[in-house]
Amino acid sequence: MNLLFLLIYFIIIVGVIEIFVVLFRLTGLKLEISRFQVISLMTGTGFTTDESELILGHPIRRKLATFLILFGAFSLAVIISSISQFLSKGLQAKEVLVLVAVVLCVYLALKLTWVQRELSDLFNRKMKENVEIADLPVREVFLKNKEDTLLFLPIFRESKLARHTLHQSIEKFDQLEMSVLFIKRGKVKIRRNLLDTLLHEGDQVLLFGTKKVIYETFYQDLLLMNEKEVEKGLL
Repeated sequence: MNLLFLLIYFIIIVGVIEIFVVLFRLTGLKLEISRFQVISLMTGTGFTTDESELILGHPIRRKLATFLILFGAFSLAVIISSISQFLSKGLQAKEVLVLVAVVLCVYLALKLTWVQRELSDLFNRKMKENVEIADLPVREVFLKNKEDTLLFLPIFRESKLARHTLHQSIEKFDQLEMSVLFIKRGKVKIRRNLLDTLLHEGDQVLLFGTKKVIYETFYQDLLLMNEKEVEKGLL
């Protein structure tokens, strides 16, 4: 009896997990991240800050996550109680087996290519209809390619960029695969004439482009930034 209970319970839980893994994947989330986050949401443990941004900043994933949290909080207890009652009454587990069959049918249906295609199109339509680009997490907008990166580059007194413009410091900046989004100076964000703005100590330059180009172009400044961080850690 105990083994039957555990088997039924295991099938239902695994089925629900796999169903939501497929749904999260159809929104564009990677498989390994999807599975970890589904289990985390259902159990209320290990919901990491970095990866949670991929879910919290995405309206469709947020709705799926809400269901999983509620399911984890209430439905698991209900399932355990129901299965126990069915088995303790000596029933033939008909109702439980129907529930298991439904879960498995939903999972198998979601594995069909045409179903996934339809759901993916539906999710994309919903995104286009209801979501503004400002609602999406940074990774969804800027970092879709592995080669891309965003970097806040601080300007130190020792930096070669200090007291110079980007045009003066970097040859043919316009031809490089990167852009300056803005320059932060205290509480002010400078958004105009960025390449011809004189940089001061304490400025922060937000760069967007390919990792290779940014890291090669600002190699000395990144070394300086790391040195400053090490010095802070030693103080």
